[in-house]
Amino acid sequence: MVNLPHIYTLRVYYEDTDAGGIVYYANYLKFAERARSELLRSIGSGNIEVMVEFGISFAVSSCAIKYRRPAKLDDMLEVRTGVAKIGGATITMIQEVYRGSDRLVEMNVQMACLNKVGQPTRLPQKIRGSVSSFGLT
Repeated sequence: MVNLPHIYTLRVYYEDTDAGGIVYYANYLKFAERARSELLRSIGSGNIEVMVEFGISFAVSSCAIKYRRPAKLDDMLEVRTGVAKIGGATITMIQEVYRGSDRLVEMNVQMACLNKVGQPTRLPQKIRGSVSSFGLT
């Protein structure tokens, strides 16, 4: 277990669950996406600002998930995010979902930096420097 520096808190709502009150597995991807967006916002470069100022966007290019325990209706969760690696045009993040001290889900997510026409492009230096503050090394 690694100390992941960015924390996004959320509550599980009825819409997030299946008929049994358990979080539907694909919704963890939505929770992780929100957490990554809030990480960007915390460095002053939310998704809109990144698009306008730099002409780029981010897309998930790969994601590996390990489900350990289920979250349930009305649980308070934390999505903890850290930057594992910054490449020329990619950022690899580790994301974990917790309920209290219980780790429920682990994700390894690689993000690609894309230009306005959807082609990979180098990360702007300002973004690279800002996200490196969430690094795990």
